[in-house]
Amino acid sequence: MKNGVKILTISLLAFGIGLAAGNYAISDVPSNYKVAVVDVQKLIASSAQVKSLKEDQKKKGQDLSKFVENAKSTLDKEKDPAKKKALEAKYNKEFQTKRTTIAKDYETKLLAIDKSISALIAENAKTNGYNLVLAKGVVLSGGIDITDEISRQVK
Repeated sequence: MKNGVKILTISLLAFGIGLAAGNYAISDVPSNYKVAVVDVQKLIASSAQVKSLKEDQKKKGQDLSKFVENAKSTLDKEKDPAKKKALEAKYNKEFQTKRTTIAKDYETKLLAIDKSISALIAENAKTNGYNLVLAKGVVLSGGIDITDEISRQVK
């Protein structure tokens, strides 16, 4: 019983010390600490690169739909079941290859745009002396909104 009380006392003491240390660490933020916020969704929506990428993706999707329509038309004309099955396998493989290529290309270009926007944000933060830049969606209040400054620089 005495061991249980000792353990409980030590645990409470350790918890209290940890809580005090955490509060001290939080309160030790310098007064000149600058925080900026950025509306990332707004930047993406206003980006000409993203709009162009979406248009390109839409065109490629239409081309893929035309490919499927042509493949169906060719398959409907084929009467021999063996040839039809071989053609179907060929078209399925070709469709998967095209779809994978389109997806990889889209992902690569999207990552490049993301990297470019992130670099602009980092450059702006460094130039203006911001210690921390957060997405506007995760901040309840506070911070200097630099979205418009970045938006002017985004291509």
